[in-house]
Amino acid sequence: MEIVIADKSHIIYAEVICDAIADAATVRGTGIAKREPDYIRTKIENGNAVIALNQDRFAGFCYIETWGHGKFVANSGLIVHPNFRNMGLAKQIKQKIFEHSRAKFPKSKVFSITTGLAVMKMNSDLGYKPVTFSELTNDQSFWNGCQTCKNYDVLQRTEQKMCLCTGMLYDPEKQKIPSKEAQVYNKKTWKRLKNIKQSLFLKRDKK
Repeated sequence: MEIVIADKSHIIYAEVICDAIADAATVRGTGIAKREPDYIRTKIENGNAVIALNQDRFAGFCYIETWGHGKFVANSGLIVHPNFRNMGLAKQIKQKIFEHSRAKFPKSKVFSITTGLAVMKMNSDLGYKPVTFSELTNDQSFWNGCQTCKNYDVLQRTEQKMCLCTGMLYDPEKQKIPSKEAQVYNKKTWKRLKNIKQSLFLKRDKK
């Protein structure tokens, strides 16, 4: 398995990446914003993406978005092809795109909004902290990207203050090597988030 920063030679995978993202949204039944091939091609051309390949077969992908004139960075579109799941690949891709983001945008805050418990755990391990949406970018173009998500009506009703997604933030200015106590706290926080998310999804499914 090879995980590399994507370049122009990987543009040929743009459509299969979009199909994989769309398929994952259907299977999970959770909020994943759709992306068009041209958008993915631009990310690849600009060196703002990571791709995983297994002997030239597409295995996984993730890309970088910048918001608020570079003040904020998001790692979006994390996807693993069904043939390569349950191998720890998502975590490896997440680590690679996070390191790439930190190297390319060292002063930017890295944030995430997700309904995925696995992604929340990976974020927590990388040093992200749960935050309110008010602490994330106020760049409206970012929030407009949520329009293709099935939960967009929730975001609208709350005036962009909350949704089924959890907001998480890595602030390089506040980041320190976590102590053992902090690591224990992060694990407890993640467990609470997991319980809250499961409760929200159960309530939604009962409606």
